[in-house]
Amino acid sequence: MKNKRQNIYFVSDVHLGAPALTNNPEREKLFVRWLDEIKEDAAMLFLMGDIFDYWFEYKKVVPRGFTRTLGKIAEITDSGIPVHFFTGNHDIWVFDYLPTELGVHVHYHEMRASFGGKKFFLAHGDGLDPFDTGYHLLKKVFTNRFFQWSFSHVHPNMGIALAHAWSKKSRLTKGMGEPFKGDEKEGLFVFANSVLEQEEVDYFIFGHRHLLLNLPIGKNSRYINLGDWINHFSYGVFDGEKFELKTYKR
Repeated sequence: MKNKRQNIYFVSDVHLGAPALTNNPEREKLFVRWLDEIKEDAAMLFLMGDIFDYWFEYKKVVPRGFTRTLGKIAEITDSGIPVHFFTGNHDIWVFDYLPTELGVHVHYHEMRASFGGKKFFLAHGDGLDPFDTGYHLLKKVFTNRFFQWSFSHVHPNMGIALAHAWSKKSRLTKGMGEPFKGDEKEGLFVFANSVLEQEEVDYFIFGHRHLLLNLPIGKNSRYINLGDWINHFSYGVFDGEKFELKTYKR
């Protein structure tokens, strides 16, 4: 008899609270409904970055909102299901609040893991694109301790307003779900190929690009992009034998 809790779930780019979107309450309720459903058969949950459109933990303050999501994640971890949270480029400033209050395992860098005899390479994807040199510099600024300390001393009302203005501009100008550029121009695909030159990987799991992709790469590997909860309402699931991309029925 198979273990009831056998599925490993992956989801990315929910962008809760995105100021450029007008349906944030509806999207959060839908996401929480999905979380509530998967907890019945989940062995593990991977939140693969940009779950929040903006997140910064001050010493005594966290961003307003997301009560339903935070409560549901805490319920999942309290039930004994491990939850792994990868920081993305929008929620990069996660420190001790989420692991302490919710019991999640926070990852600031890529992770390698084995499930069901398959090797997984897991990352949000920001900072791995070899062509995106501008963001590489920006990420160094965002992860600099002095910059983080300085920003923490800006009043939260002003700091969050600045972050929302930045986020709204980036969402509107860059677009979401820019088409796949091709094997030699798609930065994360090129990066994954470079990893395969050094080691064997069965599944590369990325977010960041807002694309819904399950492509062959190398000889026997798969390149996965998890889509988002803005246009696709998608997620990945590994049942111990195979990996599938799915969309949540609204």
